[in-house]
Amino acid sequence: MNWKGKWRNQYGSIVNITDDSNHRISGTFKTALEDSGFYGQQVPVVGIHQGDCISFVAGGETPAGDAAVSYTGLLRDGKMETLWFVVADSAIKAAAAGAPGKKEKLNWWRSMTTSADTFERV
Repeated sequence: MNWKGKWRNQYGSIVNITDDSNHRISGTFKTALEDSGFYGQQVPVVGIHQGDCISFVAGGETPAGDAAVSYTGLLRDGKMETLWFVVADSAIKAAAAGAPGKKEKLNWWRSMTTSADTFERV
């Protein structure tokens, strides 16, 4: 399986896999979502693949603190069907409506978000 190339998900975010040698993945990820902490950044991606199975991760600094996202999925009908997890170290919180926000560390059980994305080659 050749994983190299650009893959776009249903929101317009792009994973660009530049190397897939030796069952390893490397490249970049750029989100199209303005409400993502990674918006405006191109973050490095590393991971593995085996046959039609793939898993990769990206991480970096966001306005609210450090974060990482991992994708794991399968190639089906030419599409990369994935589940993802985001872990965020902290969030910006305000004491009341209209009050200034400040960065606060999150408990681990508040720091995780998960969903699914479908990527197609572009």
